[in-house]
Amino acid sequence: CDEWREYRDQNHLDDWLKWERIWRGKWEATDKTRDSERSRVISPATQQAIETRHAEIMEAVFGQGEFFDIDDDVADKSGAIDVEKLKKQLNEDFKQDKIRKSIDGIALLAEIYGTGIGEVTVEKVTQYKPMTVPVTPTQNAYGAGEAERVAVKITPVNPKNFLFDPNGTSVDDCMGVAIEKYIGLHKIASGIASGKYKDVDITSLYEDNSLEPTQETKNFEGQKVKLLTYYGLVPREYLSADEEVVDVLGESSDDDEMEDYTDMVEAIVVIANGSILLKAEESPYMMKDRPVLSYQADTIPNRLLGRGTAEKAFNMQMAVDGSMRSHMDALALTVAPMIAMDATRLPRGAKFEVKPGKAFMTNGSPSEIIYPFKFGTNDGQAMQTSKEFERMLLMATSTVDSAGSPTAVSRDAGGIDMATATMIKKYKRVLVNFQEDFLIPFIYKAAWRYMQYDPKRYPASDVKFIPTATLGIVAREYEQKQLAFLIQTLGANSPLTPILMQSVVKNSSLSNREEMLAQLAKASQPNPQQQQMQQQSVQMEMMTKQADIAKTQAETEKIKVETQLKPSEVQAKVVAALSNNLNESAEGADFERRAKIAELMLKERDIDSNHDIARMQMAVTREKNRQDADYVSTAAE
Repeated sequence: CDEWREYRDQNHLDDWLKWERIWRGKWEATDKTRDSERSRVISPATQQAIETRHAEIMEAVFGQGEFFDIDDDVADKSGAIDVEKLKKQLNEDFKQDKIRKSIDGIALLAEIYGTGIGEVTVEKVTQYKPMTVPVTPTQNAYGAGEAERVAVKITPVNPKNFLFDPNGTSVDDCMGVAIEKYIGLHKIASGIASGKYKDVDITSLYEDNSLEPTQETKNFEGQKVKLLTYYGLVPREYLSADEEVVDVLGESSDDDEMEDYTDMVEAIVVIANGSILLKAEESPYMMKDRPVLSYQADTIPNRLLGRGTAEKAFNMQMAVDGSMRSHMDALALTVAPMIAMDATRLPRGAKFEVKPGKAFMTNGSPSEIIYPFKFGTNDGQAMQTSKEFERMLLMATSTVDSAGSPTAVSRDAGGIDMATATMIKKYKRVLVNFQEDFLIPFIYKAAWRYMQYDPKRYPASDVKFIPTATLGIVAREYEQKQLAFLIQTLGANSPLTPILMQSVVKNSSLSNREEMLAQLAKASQPNPQQQQMQQQSVQMEMMTKQADIAKTQAETEKIKVETQLKPSEVQAKVVAALSNNLNESAEGADFERRAKIAELMLKERDIDSNHDIARMQMAVTREKNRQDADYVSTAAE
């Protein structure tokens, strides 16, 4: 761990200390932007960006109440009931152990330092509950009852207290990770008394303040013990020693060093004050997993440490502070009164001060001896420049300004929508890292600890945890706006409106949200009486259309028959016309001539009649096909 600590301090520690001071608004001489700088003002731009991103992630995870769901992989009939019971128990235990508050602290550290780290711990907690015990039929005893429960907690770990193998890209990929911190001496004594630690002689030790949670002017140094807890691989032979751990830093050849890595096991090693071994044992957890989790606030590929909001904003923060401090220094020269004077004409021992009502004694005319001195008016260009730097800072961190509008684009409606959509997509990237690398693995580890140490309440079962985090407050407001616009466009009578209304209520944070969703679901269900009346109406409409179709078919058949009889009727009329009004002097010749003309007329009419019949038959066929299609469509509806 010594080599790991040296690597971390040389590459990251100075930056972490700067980012912490910016977040807390603490000034230090090393933070000057120029040697002549006198002002100590620190812009709150980075503080706002950190708190905005942190609040957005927490709202996305915990804004809907429950932050996880369970998918049962066991194919049994009672699986759904077991899963629901397990889910309720986990939520209840998480509330008692204040898991949400711990995760809130881890996410805040991730935004400041770039990496969120948590240590999963298991302990038995004694709970006291008020009880009433009947002593006699008429008397009761009042007191408190004791009950033990298994508590699984996750503790935020400051990256300054975290050591890791630089060759690894994740906690599980490292040879090991370690957490070092100062704890009270009484906790070590309590652990020795309970058998958690070995019975050793130990005294308080305070070496430096680099492991303190925050930078203070004066740290308390009494009754502290420096504790290093290592989780990772250890050669098996070192754990088999009864009295002491073999010195792994002793001189050895390369072959011996390689042999040390051939047979390694997951272990937990606790060392106090850098030299006293309190615990060295193989990992007691049934899944042989490391009780440490980490995630990157913003991804840096192939690295364990990530990039936080403070790192993104650092350059622009320095520019903003430099502009503001130069303005404040120049303002001091133009605001504070300055006077030039002839020192030879002032009274001996005179103490010159400027204050209201002050009387000045001079050896001669005051107008000749005292003269006001002024550098001129202060230029406000520096403050305008600092605002532009602040805009760039908020652009780099994908946050919003105090007015609530994205500053990276113009403030028209289209520009705001585009900036909001871009910001939401960036938040989703962070949310994916948080869920996949931290939240879901923690729920798995917590469930495994409960199944191992509290099997009565948590029977071992194969379950799959699913995150239910949805949207942060900015994304939720943006989506609500889009849903409201869509509802207004569709209108109240659209069948999609009830579904959209349910989405609006579901994305809200109303206290009676579940009741409103139940009422909307009930209102969207069809009324049985109305449904029956609609079915009857549809049936009557279908019967009417069937009657119309039958009537149309009868009329069509009548037209068809009349069309077929039309040529015979024409021929009969022609025969009658041939026998009327013949020329008495040449009846035979006249009859033959009329017969030939009639024959030609009949042929022409037959041709026209056939064309008319064909057109009528095609029209009848098209009408029949249309009516059949309408009938089929009505029946389907």
